[in-house]
Amino acid sequence: MEGLDAARIDQLIPHSGTMCLLAEITEWDDETIHARAESHRAPDNPLRHAGRLAAINAVEYAAQAMAVHGALRAGDTVGRPGYLAAVRSLQLHADRLDDLGDDLYVACQRIMGDDNGIMYTFSVMANGDVCAEGRAMVLFADQEEV
Repeated sequence: MEGLDAARIDQLIPHSGTMCLLAEITEWDDETIHARAESHRAPDNPLRHAGRLAAINAVEYAAQAMAVHGALRAGDTVGRPGYLAAVRSLQLHADRLDDLGDDLYVACQRIMGDDNGIMYTFSVMANGDVCAEGRAMVLFADQEEV
């Protein structure tokens, strides 16, 4: 389906400003979402520590894509609160992200889920190489908890 820009993404995730890491959703459907990011090179990236952005932060890039996907699938106009409940089978194929010259490309595939949460496989790539991959479970908060 149609892509989304950073301004629209900002409305669909529980983060804003520099913490909104994705530049665009390039495509999505009921089962998958693909995103592009360039914020890993930004000196003011809030996930940097000691001037570096460790590869483990690729999980947050994927989690933001998953949050957007959940909102789009539900037809939400604003993001539904949720949280990253578990990450499994995580493989990091890079030490850091900030020194990658190419944009990051995030791909998430829905494995299973319902209105309470969704499990995804994900990969984060740059320069045609996989930087990180794994599985993640996103659980959605009840509206009373918000």
